[in-house]
Amino acid sequence: MTSPTEPQTAARVPSAVRLPVRPEHAGLEPYGAPQLDVPVLLNVNENPYAPSDEVVATIAAEVAAAARGLNRYPDRDFLDLRADLADFLAVESGVRVPAEQVWAANGSNEVMLHLLQAFGGPGRTALSFAPTYSMYPEYARDTATRWVEGRREDDFTLDADAAVATVREHAPSVILLASPNNPTGTALPPETVAAICEAALEIEVPVPGAEPGCAVVVVDEAYGEFRRAGTPSALELLDRYPNLAVSRTMSKAFALAGARLGYLAASREIVDALRVVRLPYHLSAVTQAVARAALAHSASLLAQVDALRAERDATVDWLRARRYQGRPLEVAASDANFVLFGRFDDRTAIWQGLLDRGVLVRVVGPDGWLRVSIGTPEEMTAFKDALVEVAGL
Repeated sequence: MTSPTEPQTAARVPSAVRLPVRPEHAGLEPYGAPQLDVPVLLNVNENPYAPSDEVVATIAAEVAAAARGLNRYPDRDFLDLRADLADFLAVESGVRVPAEQVWAANGSNEVMLHLLQAFGGPGRTALSFAPTYSMYPEYARDTATRWVEGRREDDFTLDADAAVATVREHAPSVILLASPNNPTGTALPPETVAAICEAALEIEVPVPGAEPGCAVVVVDEAYGEFRRAGTPSALELLDRYPNLAVSRTMSKAFALAGARLGYLAASREIVDALRVVRLPYHLSAVTQAVARAALAHSASLLAQVDALRAERDATVDWLRARRYQGRPLEVAASDANFVLFGRFDDRTAIWQGLLDRGVLVRVVGPDGWLRVSIGTPEEMTAFKDALVEVAGL
């Protein structure tokens, strides 16, 4: 009990507390696509094929082994995992980089945040070309980096001369290029990436106590494994441009969205800068074990990529053959595992009509457009049937 002499303090009402939220965060909602329980989920570009029993068994065994040492901190620099990732890139793209030139984190989102922490910040600028991934400006916001958007062409390609002019105008410290682009699926030709890298080398970004630095160019290849035959990876430019970083993920082609493992390849100087800003022991022992187990089965995990490419191309052809209110549907050429299509007078109504029929797609990108992830043949049939019914195609 409280004695009569003790001061009485009124309990605070939590709702009355006003927290010192940063001004740029005031009133904002967190990022996230709808997570709804419907039969056909085609909204977040997941791989629809679950890992095989063999892969699951290997992952379970490796996680069990890691669990026996969870009283210890994980390998802080995870060179074994980085070596495995380098081996995979050598097979997938034909480009061999040393393990020390590979970096990994909890999803490619965290890789991007590391890049903005290392090379962005107050007084610096991050640049990309819209429409593109909606998280890019949030990485800039969260690191107090000024955000600038250039523009893509009407067909979502990037004019190299215009892009270089935009780079020179704004002198960013970080340039973010998604290839294949999200949400359009558009891949960048290596000549365009090279031209931007060249312009980035000319930029003078102030560096305290040292000579000015150049801009860092980040090519986000989260969907790179789905690119069409003959479409090269920006990894082929790494030897020429020490200011280039190429980001990948195991969430999409590897069907490991739940594992949260993203990575990049870059010069040792870039990787060393990321090691400075990462949190201690940021990649858990369990995550490392899951990723290495999956990489040991890369051939089987990627076996469905060709089927998804074929389904994507068939979906593009099917959509382009449809007419909406008397005019052909517009469909972006895609090198990813999704397709952007439109234009609808009321895309939200089309989205809701699909959802009412058990099919979830994504409202994203320019007004009038929708994006559909590529699912199994059965899921794509359900999508097509629902779209015909809703849009009167």
